[in-house]
This record gives sequence, C-alpha cells and structure tokens, in this order.
Amino acid sequence: MTVVRYKNRINGEPAFNNLLSDLFTPFPSLNRDEFKQAVPVNIRETEKEYFLDIVAPGLAKEDFKIDIENNLLTVSAEKKEENADANQTFVRREYRHNAFKRSFTLDEKIDTEAISAQYVNGFLTVNLPKKAEVKPAVKQISVQ
Repeated sequence: MTVVRYKNRINGEPAFNNLLSDLFTPFPSLNRDEFKQAVPVNIRETEKEYFLDIVAPGLAKEDFKIDIENNLLTVSAEKKEENADANQTFVRREYRHNAFKRSFTLDEKIDTEAISAQYVNGFLTVNLPKKAEVKPAVKQISVQ
C-alpha cells in the first residue's frame, strides 16, 4: 500500500496548513462561471397562461428588470453589494449577490400587453397570458 500525501491547493498554489483550509476546501464544480450565472427557472402551463418561476432569493422588487423586445422576454436582476465595515475581516466569504440575465422567446400565442410579474419570498413569478382564440363566427344561411 502506498501512502499519498494530500496537499490542499487553491488556484494551483499550496494552501496554508491550518484547520480552516482543511475544513473549507474549494469545490471546483461550484467555481465555474456557468454555475455563477445560472438561475433555475420552472415553466408551467395552464389552459389560459404560462408561468415562469425564477428562484432569486435575497433580492428586492427594485432589483429586477423585465423587458420585451421583438418577442424576446428578458428577465435580469442586479443587487448592489453593500460595502462591509472596514474593521471586519472575513476568513471566507462565499455568498454574494450576483447579477443574472435570462431570455425567453415568446410565440404569437402570448398576449404581450397583459404580462405581469410578482416577487414573493425569493421567487419571481412572471405571468404570460395566452391570447384568446378568435373563432370565426358561424353564419347561418337560410335556403329559399
């Protein structure tokens, strides 16, 4: 059996040999840029509308921006980071409020004039109502 020495490395450099570096090892899969910008979205459909449910905890209503341009719905948010007290020193700082942006293509079934959104308990719900189907009127012709 071979004994392998484990050295915790951060950004290719050996980390300090202390208790904190052993407890807080970095997870490479969580440090990739694609995970920092990804925001989970569920899309639900009912008979009359679609719903976009976006998980965005820690934000306020004012942080969101929802735009529609050329049948492209864009939902974005940006949280301004508050400067921490200069006397505070962090051993490790993992949670930050990053900006995100997601875009969705709308088809002709969506009534873009009636789209609404609400933010409750960390979930942004965008309501996309469907247009009412206009059926041609049936005209009865009497036989003479």
